[in-house]
Amino acid sequence: MADSRDFETTKSSDAKATSKRVAFIKGRVSARVKKEEEEMVMTVPHLVVREIIGFQAMVIVLALVSLFVNAPLEWIANPEHTPNPAKAPWYFLGLQELLHYFPPIVAGVLLPMLVILALIVIPYFRVNIRREGLWKEKPGQTLTALLVSVGILSLILIFYNVYAVLIPTWLMTAMMIVPYASKKESGLIGWLGSRPLSWWIMTWFVVVVVVLTAIGTLFRGPEWSWTWPWKEIY
Repeated sequence: MADSRDFETTKSSDAKATSKRVAFIKGRVSARVKKEEEEMVMTVPHLVVREIIGFQAMVIVLALVSLFVNAPLEWIANPEHTPNPAKAPWYFLGLQELLHYFPPIVAGVLLPMLVILALIVIPYFRVNIRREGLWKEKPGQTLTALLVSVGILSLILIFYNVYAVLIPTWLMTAMMIVPYASKKESGLIGWLGSRPLSWWIMTWFVVVVVVLTAIGTLFRGPEWSWTWPWKEIY
């Protein structure tokens, strides 16, 4: 038996009022899909309460450390007696260590300016958004560019005897080349091969900063000469 009901075309976006709908989609136009709204909470009190709890926990930890760990102050500052060596705060010891190698204008002005300029400029380069591994595209050209860059940097570091930066640079370069030479895609070597260039640059920067800070903190004595840390203990 034929269906004798009459159908009427109505323009509506309400699915409850209009039970049957027909959508006309032109070529190269995708259907619009409404994104599900995620549950959101207010900053106050959900975030602020957690921050206050974290702050109070930190205060308690610092108070306990101050009660059980002895941290005596040094003697009163005397303008007629300068400590030898006069060390900067630990977070500046990396720069002070570079002052031992480079001229003051280089370590105190040019290098900090280059670091700040790099932090501003690097996010605008494509290297910051590429997530594929270092050796995924044009591995031969990448190897050549890597060796040339490291070679030029090594010559500069050798000229100024900056072995504290040279050795970590060579170690990082060796770790970068291992995935290219082995061609493995699993395990630790495969994981290293999947790291992008931005990851290698940032890792090299962090390693160099840690090494310079450690040397300036533990291995520098009078006249900024090399001193083993256990000599001051015993």
